[in-house]
Parts: sequence; structure tokens; C-alpha cells
Amino acid sequence: EALPIWWAFGVDHVNGGFHEVLGLRCEITPAPRRVRVTARQIFTFALAGRLGWTGPWERTVEEGLDYFLEKCVLPNGAVRMVTNADGSPKDDTFCLYDQAFALFAMAAAASVVKDRTAVEAAAVKLRTLLMTDYKNPIAGFEESIPRSLPLKANPHMHMFEACLAWEEVGGDETWSRLADEIAELCLSKFLDPKKGWLKEFFNADWSVVGGIEGRICEPGHQFEWAWLLTRWGTSRKRPDAVAAARRLCELGEAHGINVPQQVAIMGILDDLTIHDGTARMWSQTERMKGNVALAAVATNEADREDHLRKVVTAARALQRYFDVDTPGLWRDRMNPDGSFVIEPAPASTFYHIICAIDEVGKYVSSH
Repeated sequence: EALPIWWAFGVDHVNGGFHEVLGLRCEITPAPRRVRVTARQIFTFALAGRLGWTGPWERTVEEGLDYFLEKCVLPNGAVRMVTNADGSPKDDTFCLYDQAFALFAMAAAASVVKDRTAVEAAAVKLRTLLMTDYKNPIAGFEESIPRSLPLKANPHMHMFEACLAWEEVGGDETWSRLADEIAELCLSKFLDPKKGWLKEFFNADWSVVGGIEGRICEPGHQFEWAWLLTRWGTSRKRPDAVAAARRLCELGEAHGINVPQQVAIMGILDDLTIHDGTARMWSQTERMKGNVALAAVATNEADREDHLRKVVTAARALQRYFDVDTPGLWRDRMNPDGSFVIEPAPASTFYHIICAIDEVGKYVSSH
């Protein structure tokens, strides 16, 4: 239901690229669009093709990639943050998060396009820029030049995701080395050494910032890092990474769930008080991915069954977000009482949905 809707109405068939949101009856409002959304939609349609969708995914990826390389990439190889609805530049600010999604989209495109030369060259150019100009002297990357603080775990999570994606599609060895560096950074700096929580905001030396920012833990990110660390730990034969992933998932399940609604919430503090009780749709997909990854590496049947039950619980929660008048669209934010914020459907969420479908599908087909 979703792919035909987002192709017919979510692709900008006039100016190129993709619309940022669709109204819940498929209304299109021309508006500036974030480059990260363009990147995510390229990924979505590339994965749709790999999953066997028979719609015009190939054309959508090719045209989306052409638009991306022409309208979103700056001369130095970095990507801008926002374009206008007509594709003209709106905000050329460097954002590490957006660079990570550019690399991720390029890997997805490289896996399906007929000639990957241009997209691979663009990815290597961007990676070289990051490693030359934006490298943190300890590990990972700066948020900007000159330096701005705090440093953040979240862009590194998506950079990690992008490196693993390039590794899977046959990129060079540098992708694997960078993935290893980010994994080690997570294990040594992002995770609370005593309790295993994932922290989000850091000083220049990767120590956790003070104040409220240093106490925030996001359950959705706990699950998402669990998924990635399980993948990396399995491929590198690193049981410590898989153990850390298991702990992240365990903490997310124990303390990051709105129990009456059975949904993962946005934020808690390290004393287990709620920081943000909203439940975004993406947190439910990441709960599925983290648990299905751990089910695949479980060492006993009881643990496997426990993780799979949680996948089902998260998937049932996800179904509630799809209960809208137009099949193929969705809600994004659930209030603590189970009601939804009434707003257009964001294109950015599709990447989370199709990725979760893919991960569950891979588990089912291999078991």
C-alpha cells in the first residue's frame, strides 16, 4: 500500500526529488525539503527493488540519485542541509547527521544502479572530506568546523550504519576500518561503563556532558545501536559487542516502554524518570530490529523466544500508527495516553518501516 502512494504523490514529478510530507489524504504542499529525507527515500526505493516490489523503483532510484548528486551535493563533496521545493539551495550548513545519510543512501543506490562509478566516487569524496577536515583527534567526527559542542552519538550511529552498508555492497577496506573505529568509540565512550546505558551528548574529549543533556537516554537509540552492534559484533567475532547490545535492549525493554500502550517512548533520564513520554513511530521499528537481531544470535531457545515475542509486540504497536484514512500513510507521534498527534505523514519515517520489514524478513527466511 505504501510504495504506490509514496511513488505517486511522494515523488516530486515536476521538480525532481521527494516531498517532505504528505497530508493524510495525499495532499501535497510544496515546501523546502531536508537533504536527509531525499537520502532516505532513495534508500527506501532501492530496498523496495531488492525486496521484489514491481513498481517503478529503478527509475525512482536513478532519478532520485541524479537529483541528489546535482542539487544536494556541494563542490567539496559534502551535502547541504535543505533545498527549496524547486531544488534550489536553501541552507548549505554542514550537518554531520546529513552527511551520514548521504553515505547511506549512496550505498543503497550503488547496490542497484547499473553503473555505480559516479555514486561510489561521490561517497569516497565525501568520506575523504570528513576524514581530512572533520576528524575528531580521539575518534569519530566533529559536528562542525570550527568545533561546536556537544558532540553527538546519533550521527555516528548513522555513519556506522552507512559504513556497514558500504561494506556489504563491496566498498573498499576504509569503510570497514571506519566502522570498527565507530564501534569501538561506542563501546568505550558512548556506553555508561557501570549500567550500560547509551548516552547522547559529549564534550570534545568524548566525556559525557554535564547537566540534563548528559543524563538523557533514548530507548529508540538503545534498540538501534543494539541492532548495529549485534551485526558488527557477529561479523567481527566480538562477543563483548553482542553482550553490550543485549544490555542496551534489556534496558530499553525494562525502562523505555509506556506499559499501558506497549510502545517505546522517546526519552528517559538516568534516574529512570521520563524525559519525553511521546512515542515516535521510528522507536517501534528500532525495537523490532534490535530484538530480531538478538533473536538471531541467541544462545538458547528461551532467550530467542523472548526476543521474538518483543518483535511481535513492537510490530503490533507499529500497526496502530498505520490506522489512517489512506492506507499507505501513517501517524508519527503518539501521546502518552495513546492518542495521536494529527499531522501530515512524514516521508522520513518510510526508511525505518521498510528497514524493519527487511530485517524481520531476513530472519524469517533464514529460520
